[in-house]
Amino acid sequence: MGKALAQLKGGLVVSCQPVDGGPMDRPDIVAAMAQAAVAGGAAGLRIEGVANLLAVRPLVTVPIIGIIKRDLPGYPVRITPEISDVEALAIAGADIIAVDATSRRRPVDLAALVAAIRARNLLVMADCATLDDGRAALALGASILGTTLSGYTVESASTGELPDTDLVAGFHALGTFVMAEGRYNTPQMAAAAILEGADCVTVGSAITRLEHVTGWFQAAIAAAGRT
Repeated sequence: MGKALAQLKGGLVVSCQPVDGGPMDRPDIVAAMAQAAVAGGAAGLRIEGVANLLAVRPLVTVPIIGIIKRDLPGYPVRITPEISDVEALAIAGADIIAVDATSRRRPVDLAALVAAIRARNLLVMADCATLDDGRAALALGASILGTTLSGYTVESASTGELPDTDLVAGFHALGTFVMAEGRYNTPQMAAAAILEGADCVTVGSAITRLEHVTGWFQAAIAAAGRT
């Protein structure tokens, strides 16, 4: 699996996750997004849900980071929270499985999730919010530390609309593979992450959520019209 990290090194991962329930939230459209992203030079993909992963896997050869998001009563953790999610993603063809690696209350211990992924000879990506999250995930055997959840937990400092490049630098200092993810909405921000020590950058909304990007432009135009 060292090959997957080599393929991602210095590249872009496109997170093909349409707005939930939106008009583009269909496996065939997600598959088309994935193909378009690879045609544009994406080194890898982040795909949510088994149906979407099954639609994408036969069409691309780049590494796929698979996740399943679910809302569980009483638990704030949403990203791949169950062992059954790991099993389903492995069968569907993920090369890497990402899990919420924060210290928040969860239905299954992080150690068990990491062990389940590694038992299937897949790589573990730890979606973290803090430097302590990253240290703990590394100790358990994670191969990739992502800044995915920075600013989305009580424990992590909010950077507003900006990505957390300080956390990127902190993870880099730990000597592991670092995925910059979360609020990287411009090419300049993505480039800044590499300069801070990221090995790879994941971009989602700015590429695959048309509703969000449209909203950004509309809000800027509306604000200009009020000046």
